Amino acid sequence: MRTRAAPLAAALLAAACGSRAADAPPQSRAITFDLTTLNAEGLHGSAEGLRALSYEFCIPAGATYVNEVRAIDTTVVFHLTSPGRIGCTTEQYLCIGHTHQPDFRAVLERLARLEYVARIDQSFGEQ
Repeated sequence: MRTRAAPLAAALLAAACGSRAADAPPQSRAITFDLTTLNAEGLHGSAEGLRALSYEFCIPAGATYVNEVRAIDTTVVFHLTSPGRIGCTTEQYLCIGHTHQPDFRAVLERLARLEYVARIDQSFGEQ
């Protein structure tokens, strides 16, 4: 009986892992936090304390970049002089957005594909 249980357990484990991977599309390497902790509305936490996750990234200073990011993510607030935790330079703007928005995963993936966005980190509000 023990020999039958091991292959069955392995098959069930493989099936469970496979279905989880199919449900969650792969995430860009530029996004440094785990998107699987968020529900469909872009919220995480306990049922009594759901909240959005804030994220930050740097873009080159300039209206062209601001307009391109704003067209992708309407939640972004631009900080022109703060480096943020992520460490933007004086030639960059700090951008802080949040996940409580429609299609937050697609928004983050589009931001991550911008050639001038090196990484997107979780933000903890210490601009």
